[in-house]
Amino acid sequence: MRPGRIYRPRPVPVRVDADGRPRAVGRLGVASIREEWLVEDGWWTRRPLRRRYFELVLENGSDTVVFCDPGSGRWFKQRA
Repeated sequence: MRPGRIYRPRPVPVRVDADGRPRAVGRLGVASIREEWLVEDGWWTRRPLRRRYFELVLENGSDTVVFCDPGSGRWFKQRA
């Protein structure tokens, strides 16, 4: 495995509610949202980074972190 690729975000299907909060990741429902935060970085560059993160507990008891790229509307799963 090449260095730097271990924690690279992977696309994931996420269903959201009317407020844009995750209700399902793949086929698993969201049991609870532990934390939600917004990351804005590089705003002074040509390619600023803006992501809305959620730490979730899924219905099978697993913990996962997903984020949405507001520019594309696409969701990704990322390990810490």
